Amino acid sequence: MPRKGQVRPKAAIGNPADPDSLWNHMRRFSAWQLEKNYSAKTVEGRETHLGFFIQWCQERGLTRPSEITKPILERYQRHLFLHRKKDGNPLSARTQIAFTTPIRAWFKWLARANYILYNPASELELPRVEKRLPRHILNVKEVEAVLAIPDLATDLGIRDRAILEVLYSTGIRRMELIGLKLHDVDAERGTVMVRQGKGKKDRMIPIGSRALDWIGKWRDDVRPSFATGSDDGTLFLTTLGEAFAPNRLTQMVRETIDAANIGKRGSCHLFRHTMATLMLENGADIRFIQAMLGHAELSTTQIYTQVSVRKLKAVHTLTHPGRPITARGKIAPDAPPSDPDILIAALDAEASEEEL
Repeated sequence: MPRKGQVRPKAAIGNPADPDSLWNHMRRFSAWQLEKNYSAKTVEGRETHLGFFIQWCQERGLTRPSEITKPILERYQRHLFLHRKKDGNPLSARTQIAFTTPIRAWFKWLARANYILYNPASELELPRVEKRLPRHILNVKEVEAVLAIPDLATDLGIRDRAILEVLYSTGIRRMELIGLKLHDVDAERGTVMVRQGKGKKDRMIPIGSRALDWIGKWRDDVRPSFATGSDDGTLFLTTLGEAFAPNRLTQMVRETIDAANIGKRGSCHLFRHTMATLMLENGADIRFIQAMLGHAELSTTQIYTQVSVRKLKAVHTLTHPGRPITARGKIAPDAPPSDPDILIAALDAEASEEEL
């Protein structure tokens, strides 16, 4: 069992005894990324996508980085474009990009580390991503219908309700919720500390009073019966006293949404998207929502401005539909607002990654 921060070893593709093989260079690339403090999840994801490329090369007699040219990479892109999934559908443009982007990063590193004379991927063009609205966004009535599904007469129902309330109130990512610790929740200040979120960045964000109430009920009345002797302080636990596996959390949220029978499907990211959209519709400045979501920069623009948690908390109170509004009026922005479409596009772009 690998320790935290390590990447699971996988079966080698090609000749592992050849130090100049694509496989061995990929392993060197992974080691370099870990040395540079890339997250193990990022490194493992890149290895998965690069593994498909190395296998494709192996089938065509290409075994070393020096044998890879730009036309070969373009052939691989055509292979991705023509590939059909089991259901007969093609890979989306976003999926094709997800397979190609690690190749560009890998060959950039190979060239900089002088393993190859030039970078054949330097001018590789990625598919254009279609601009689209998210397939499903919940309105307030639909959110409340979903939140009402867990059976509050059971311990699991109380836990699941607390999880859903946190997702809705904060819009945090699936892995960020899984990683929450008891001491990350500050009920007095009404904030949550998200530690080592995407990009290994910490951020403090507001959380609504209703979500805090459900956290308190779970923490005080139910969690002690779930915790084991090796309790590490993880906020939300399974019946085994462990932190959630990502797929298990996705399954729980998806089944709850399906049980609400609202005609819409989704999982954890649906609450993230919903929170951002509803706050935008209620007049929140896009920069405050960016701060909550942890977006340092969005798409082609750099408009992120650091804001105080106190001001962010005020905006959350005024605009989040799940929190009682005690004051009315608008928070004056310190800078011109940005295009909300950029925020929505950024959320849509990360949705497929979030639900893997």
